[in-house]
Amino acid sequence: MHKIDAEAIENIAVGAALLGTGGGGDPYIGKMMALSAINEYGPATLISPEEVDENAMYAPAAMMGAPSVLVEKFPKGDEFVRVFQKLEKYLGKEIKGVFPMEAGGVNSMIPIIVAAQLGLPLIDCDGMGRAFPELQMVTFHLNGASSTPMAITDEKGNIGIIETVDNVWAERLARTATVEMGASTLISNYPSSGTELKRSGIAGIVSLSEKLGRIIRSKELDNQVKLQKVLDITGGFDLFTGKIVDVLRGTKGGFNRGKVIIEGLADYSGEEVDVYIQNENLIALKNQQPLVLTPDLICLVDLETLTPVTTESLKYGKRVRLLALPCNEQWRSSKGIETVGPRYFGYEYDYVPVEELVRKERGQ
Repeated sequence: MHKIDAEAIENIAVGAALLGTGGGGDPYIGKMMALSAINEYGPATLISPEEVDENAMYAPAAMMGAPSVLVEKFPKGDEFVRVFQKLEKYLGKEIKGVFPMEAGGVNSMIPIIVAAQLGLPLIDCDGMGRAFPELQMVTFHLNGASSTPMAITDEKGNIGIIETVDNVWAERLARTATVEMGASTLISNYPSSGTELKRSGIAGIVSLSEKLGRIIRSKELDNQVKLQKVLDITGGFDLFTGKIVDVLRGTKGGFNRGKVIIEGLADYSGEEVDVYIQNENLIALKNQQPLVLTPDLICLVDLETLTPVTTESLKYGKRVRLLALPCNEQWRSSKGIETVGPRYFGYEYDYVPVEELVRKERGQ
């Protein structure tokens, strides 16, 4: 058991933004709302999946839609609890705790807000170990859990319940509703027993986010030490440094889509990396050859500070470092690759683990 206070929120926001691979919404907006919630209601309590009641019901709360919309379309503030309580009422069963469904900017913060406002525990797990753009792209789906019944609402007060025949249909119908509601909504889905949470959840994601954020925000460590600590903890790789020379993006079908072109600096002078985006960074090509492929994590960070750079904050001239982190092993199963591999997103590449790509890149 661990209290999520203001300092923890600052750290989680940064660490989850790193794991969010550019997606999950602006961490600053979510952070300010979470700080306001604990200031009013007191710190949230974090518990491990091992501490949950196996027979009780738990559920996530999250934003759905295009992260860039949050820059101009702020939540009203009561949507998070409203959507959570709507699902609880529909189920006819008390929900005993909340958890993040992904690691990423605002979606790491919303469950903290709900936990603080309702006095519920926050469970230290998620369903991705990173961020992905679609509802079926969670480890709960890989284990056969249903996304529905699902509650969905917007800042205007529109609210509803969706029940579907499978999780792909849940994504399709909820995405259509999200587009009509202004390209961003608040949802609560995948209601799960404690047993399901232990089986399908990726344990320790909130604690990991807090640990990574504490390192990145440290005033005592120099950047090289910070970088090495982050790589050691995540098993990651430092693959490229460069300057952003072009950003192509737009909002289509409820997603942010685009590409960022990075021109190499220092040791990488004369080389180029293209990162393709659908809310999150999905594939990185170096000189048109695969450097990192989904579901492994592509993390762009500020070259000087290691602060994560989300997709909506990419801009010409920004100097960045590209880090690659191995994904959770569940994503490397055949169903995992079918669900979130490069070909699902329309890229004509077979998934190759980042460790193998790095060995090839380094001639090992």
